[in-house]
Amino acid sequence: MSVRKKIFDFALLRRVFRFAAPYKRIFYISLALAIALAIIAPIRPYLIQLTVNGYIKTGAAADNSLKNTFLETVIWITVIQIGILLIETLVRFYFTYLTAWLGQHVIKDMRVKVYNKVLNLNLSQFDKTPIGTLTTRTINDIESVNDIFSDGLIPIIADMLSIISILIVMFVVDWKLSLVCLAPFPLLIIATYYFKESVNKSFIRVRNAVAQLNAFVQEHITGMA
Repeated sequence: MSVRKKIFDFALLRRVFRFAAPYKRIFYISLALAIALAIIAPIRPYLIQLTVNGYIKTGAAADNSLKNTFLETVIWITVIQIGILLIETLVRFYFTYLTAWLGQHVIKDMRVKVYNKVLNLNLSQFDKTPIGTLTTRTINDIESVNDIFSDGLIPIIADMLSIISILIVMFVVDWKLSLVCLAPFPLLIIATYYFKESVNKSFIRVRNAVAQLNAFVQEHITGMA
């Protein structure tokens, strides 16, 4: 049994998300935390910009009152930076915890359903399908579904929202400089596309090899026993 060449299927993705329906509250909380991380992302760089610009404007000033005012401002900005960093760390901790929790509960439900399905298969099915292949489907392949929630879709949404919020702030501050910074972006998209194609082919080969290896080991070890 080989892995299909189409490794990204929206219909299949919808079927996977049906298993997340009982945990939709956790799913929505994770999305809310992703939005919170996106809002927090540009704040610290913006505060650093205020600090640097303030130093350039008042650092060489002869008026000591301006320097003292700037020093007080820097202290307050530093305190705010530390507070924002602590908040971001706390939010990211709960975000990571909830996405991992969601992924583990979804694959638990999927494994139970797949295992019950295997138990109710006709005996002729076990003659046609190696036991190792069924083991791979029940354990390894379902484990990959965990990546959709813990390292895949939801974290990608969080990263995309963070990038969008940072880009908005960049263009508000200086759109010309932002365009210069984004000049290599088209090349990055092209490189990512070709890298994706190469990774897809490697992914298919790895999944097929794992299935064949598990089938081989299971059949031969069982026979020796």
